[in-house]
Amino acid sequence: MGRLLGEKGLLPDLILSSPAKRALKTAKLIAEELGYPKKDIAIRESIYEQDMKAMIGLIGELDDKLKRVYLIGHNPVITELANRLTGGGIHDMPTCSIVSIEFSLPAWKQCAIGVGDVALFERPPKAKPTDDNDEELPSDDILGT
Repeated sequence: MGRLLGEKGLLPDLILSSPAKRALKTAKLIAEELGYPKKDIAIRESIYEQDMKAMIGLIGELDDKLKRVYLIGHNPVITELANRLTGGGIHDMPTCSIVSIEFSLPAWKQCAIGVGDVALFERPPKAKPTDDNDEELPSDDILGT
């Protein structure tokens, strides 16, 4: 998935990760794929705690110099966060899914429910639903951008 992000030119100014082992491992793998320094990955406990208010607060506290931020965390909160920020439409984000949400805002603190637009939503190939089976895989760790 890191390669896909690179191919699309969606390079991060910052990677934020949950401290959970699998999420941090995902963050490091993606960072490596993109040439992002692993030492610059910012670990935030609030991502692990999965509190929606804290997640929106975390986004609102971002430095306005940052234009693209990856948030690597856990379901069901990441799917819920993506839906709240964009007005819905994403049923589930399996492990290592990517959602890129664009905001036409001058400051991160203005980020609020329903103000974003989904620019990209990708599931890893093994998690794509088939025509015969719309059931999606459960998720612990995901990637949101």
